[in-house]
Amino acid sequence: MLRMKFAAAVAASLLVASIGTATAAETAGPDDTARFLAGMPPSSGSPLVPLTRDRAWQQHAHSFDSAFANVDRPQLSRIRAWSSATLHAPRSAVFYMFSGPDFLYANAFFPNASTYVLSGLEPVGQVPELTALPRGSIAYALATVERSLSSVLALSFFITRDMRVQLVGGRVNGTLPILYVFLARAGKTIHAVEFVKLDEQGAEHPAAERGIRSLAPGVKIVFAGSDGREQTLYYFSTNLDNDGVRRSGFLQFCEKFGPGDSFVKSASYLLHSGGFSSARRFLLEHSALVLQDDSGVPVSQFDKDKWRLRPFGHYAGPIPIFARFYQPRLSDLFRRGRPSPIDFGVGYRWRPHESNLLLAERESAKTGDQR
Repeated sequence: MLRMKFAAAVAASLLVASIGTATAAETAGPDDTARFLAGMPPSSGSPLVPLTRDRAWQQHAHSFDSAFANVDRPQLSRIRAWSSATLHAPRSAVFYMFSGPDFLYANAFFPNASTYVLSGLEPVGQVPELTALPRGSIAYALATVERSLSSVLALSFFITRDMRVQLVGGRVNGTLPILYVFLARAGKTIHAVEFVKLDEQGAEHPAAERGIRSLAPGVKIVFAGSDGREQTLYYFSTNLDNDGVRRSGFLQFCEKFGPGDSFVKSASYLLHSGGFSSARRFLLEHSALVLQDDSGVPVSQFDKDKWRLRPFGHYAGPIPIFARFYQPRLSDLFRRGRPSPIDFGVGYRWRPHESNLLLAERESAKTGDQR
């Protein structure tokens, strides 16, 4: 009898072990998950392969194939060509404030950065194990991702009020699934994903570490392109107004990367406000280069003895909702500066031949050490 009980116990333990092994084996890695959400086939051995046979995923894949092809040909490929011809000495770090999850344009303008630091009010969110979700939940998640990306793919920017609604519902939520999609569609392979947070001094900690109250929760994604070189993407959900950055440690975290390249577009003209003077001061003091549309740092804030300003495109003034942020000095710069044309759209004036970019290069950075 004891032998029978012992044998049964051994069999049960082996069964539990085998179930655990099977469950572990069926866990999809972040790269396969990103490809699946992006409408791209996961690796052949991935547990997500059976889900690609669902009609909902196949329709999603077809929709994204078309949408990303339509944005790449007339838009992103031209941005990459412009960047290659214009940005000759990029720094290793790119700071993209007020970005939300917009890795799409950060990568197009600055494809070779070692570190991208993105930030916005949108939550980090999560992507749970997709194989454990009901099929209906997956179809809903795919539809939500499509809706969340509709504006940036059509207009070049996210509509903030829509994102606040679209990124909070469902089990797949926040900016993380959007970052996954952009990384996969950019041809990147995700190596590691870690949830992190910052303390008030800007030190990075694992999100699960106890005893640290953080106003800047984030995610760290390590990935590589076709050349195999590892790059890192950070996204922090944090308030960039003066009170927020004073307590979050976000700017101290950015300082650790040394002078970087800064990118600003479709930023609701927040950097024109006194309430965001700390973020504006950081960009002016810690950037070797600032690339922005007219919603970024007001042109009047660039000291002409420290910065070389190069206009591109056409400055038609802000769209009506932001009309009060018209900049006479910027208009004069475009009128006198013989701006080079750009053949792509960017920012709130998203139509080609209506968009503007200002490239501000720090004088000392042009002849100094290029990190």
